[in-house]
Amino acid sequence: MSLLELAAVEVGYHNEPVLPPVNLGVAAGAAIGIVGPNGSGKTTLVRTLLGLLKPVRGQIQFPRGKRPRFGYVPQRESVDWDFPVNVLDVVLMGTYGRLGWFRRPGRQERAWALECLRQVGLADLARQQIGQLSGGQQQRVALARALAQQADLYFMDEPMAGVDAATERVIFTLLGELRTQGKTVLVVHHDLRTVPEYFEQ
Repeated sequence: MSLLELAAVEVGYHNEPVLPPVNLGVAAGAAIGIVGPNGSGKTTLVRTLLGLLKPVRGQIQFPRGKRPRFGYVPQRESVDWDFPVNVLDVVLMGTYGRLGWFRRPGRQERAWALECLRQVGLADLARQQIGQLSGGQQQRVALARALAQQADLYFMDEPMAGVDAATERVIFTLLGELRTQGKTVLVVHHDLRTVPEYFEQ
């Protein structure tokens, strides 16, 4: 059964669609690449699936009866990397959804955040200010924050854009590990050469 189904969904702004109707079933454990030229509506589609935008038309349905837990890696350019927090603080933000409004992250959450940093190879930079990181390291921090959310369905918007080869390997290794855990990934991706290697849809 699908985690998420799109039935003739049109996405856009100010009631003006930027894509033709999309019909899609997203199954547990799937790896789906979203490809297309710049300005074609890929990020708009992702933002709509996340609930940040309302569909212009059509329905987004959750056949299992409830909305799956979402994890999100935005485009690196959309993040304020000069904000005065360190790497661990950013990853801890991924635990807030499970804690609720009034609980603060404790020892258990910090241990989990450090484990997420270990998975992306940055545990030794936990106390580093995020603005002092390279672009590839910043992208790994964003990925660790998404891992900390312990989601069912991960959306990643151009996670490989502008990163070094080592970071790209880390990202794709983690995508494979997430899938073996039954997680689902939807990735906006720009490199058509590697699409068949990493995505089944």
